[in-house]
Amino acid sequence: MRELHIDAAGEPVRLVVEDENVDQPLTELLRDARLPLNTRCGQRSACDGCVLSLVSGSLIRRNGSETIRADGQPVKVRGCEYRLDPASMGVRLEIPQRSLLAYEPQVVTDFKINITAGRNPLSADPQRPLGIAVDIGTTTVALMLVDLTNGTILSRAAGFNQQMNLGDDVVTRINLCTSDPSMVARLQSAVLEETLRPLVIEALTLAGRDESEIGCVSIAANTIMLHLFAGDDPSPMGAAPFTPVFLEHKRLRADALPSTIAPHASIHLLPSAAAYIGADLTAGVLASGLVYDEGPSLLVDLGTNGELILKHGDRLVGCATAAGPAFEGARLECGMRAGSGAIGHVRFKTDPFHIETDIIPGPQGPKTKPAGLCGSAYVDILAEGRRSGLLSPAGRFDPSILTGDAARLLETRPGNDFALRLAYGQAKTPVVISELDISRLLQAKAAIAAGILTLLSRTGIDPTDIKTLYLAGGFGQHVITTNAIASGLLPGFSPNQVQFVGDTALAGAYLSLLDSTTIDIMSDIARKMEIIELNLDPNFEDRFVDQLSLP
Repeated sequence: MRELHIDAAGEPVRLVVEDENVDQPLTELLRDARLPLNTRCGQRSACDGCVLSLVSGSLIRRNGSETIRADGQPVKVRGCEYRLDPASMGVRLEIPQRSLLAYEPQVVTDFKINITAGRNPLSADPQRPLGIAVDIGTTTVALMLVDLTNGTILSRAAGFNQQMNLGDDVVTRINLCTSDPSMVARLQSAVLEETLRPLVIEALTLAGRDESEIGCVSIAANTIMLHLFAGDDPSPMGAAPFTPVFLEHKRLRADALPSTIAPHASIHLLPSAAAYIGADLTAGVLASGLVYDEGPSLLVDLGTNGELILKHGDRLVGCATAAGPAFEGARLECGMRAGSGAIGHVRFKTDPFHIETDIIPGPQGPKTKPAGLCGSAYVDILAEGRRSGLLSPAGRFDPSILTGDAARLLETRPGNDFALRLAYGQAKTPVVISELDISRLLQAKAAIAAGILTLLSRTGIDPTDIKTLYLAGGFGQHVITTNAIASGLLPGFSPNQVQFVGDTALAGAYLSLLDSTTIDIMSDIARKMEIIELNLDPNFEDRFVDQLSLP
């Protein structure tokens, strides 16, 4: 029997570990103790989501190749890589909040619908007058309970997509299914049973309604998420020619699923356009009004990756950028998803230089300590750093900008690397951004910017020609427009071109509940859309390299 003493984001926890469980990785021990870590890469040691500090005692690498000890100095380790040392009777760990899955995510469920909706409900059964609109994102899931008789939104619920415990992004999840076919069922269970079912119950409870009243469910998601929901293997989309099992509108019976989310409902998976342009985008093209826009106009959906749809004349042209989840904090030293304790915005003030931060409040309200940085703050840092002169175009810090007391904000790292201290967080741990972080952010920014410029080039127009840039997605909702432009994320645009439209995927699913004919319109959008494979464009790589610098 071993004792494990844990400081979990400031909350002390004592865990007694039986001898037969000592060989389990720390991630498993902590999950059993209801302290699940952010194992977003599927415990493959490919990210720093589950990083924690060994304060005292010793740990053994899971393969037995190494023993580490905290000799008066905390040691950072990945929870997925280590297990308890049987020779160490007491171990003390500190878990930063950004490494826990226990914090509340910030999920955008608001949207702006720029078209009028008809009245032809997806379900006309008077005994089941309720419908559920769902947006299954790679990271988060949002849903609404809707009264089909009048379109009233009765309640909302949102949370993390529990598939993230097995893999952080769609490529990782595809690879899991490719290497182990049983992962298809595991990922399906994660979204059905562990994610959607609890959210449906939450929405029903909030509205004081019963699941027997649900007549239909409409789901918008990317193509991979739709495949995993349906239990179809997404592996063929992992390599060229990226072949989906289905793209069309798919109707499922609730009782045909291994775990039902609404036992009497018909379930509708909205139509997709391609492997990487899913129903979330066809729904967004409709709900934003882009499909009817005179244009030229652009829909930019910034989530775990970036999807872009251009309307120019009668043409609809789309592409997906492989930006990865950097703007959700993945592989960044103090990165975290937007949630309680995350620094959401950063401002650099001069004369004298100092840093101001806005923190997303948690249960402590204004006293919430910062736990890390989320995507909107990283965009601020790129823009503010360049404006103040602290960052060079290449993303390197200029120490000469920081004089007097401000000079202490910059840490010198091995290899001539610098890190900027932005705040002191929980347990007096500094929240920092390093030049390595900035390099990774610039790569993500460049992928999105180069995708936009490639799309515009294919139709012979420039950013200044765009009438409206519809900015969708949770990240897009929180980012400061001027900073997105100044950082080069939206290259060459001006703030008066940008319109925030929120969760257009959820909006499209909602529209389909009220008027079933909108599904035919989405199907038509999907058929007409021209898909650009950026990796096949001869100029994309040059544009990507050009966008790796700050304006």
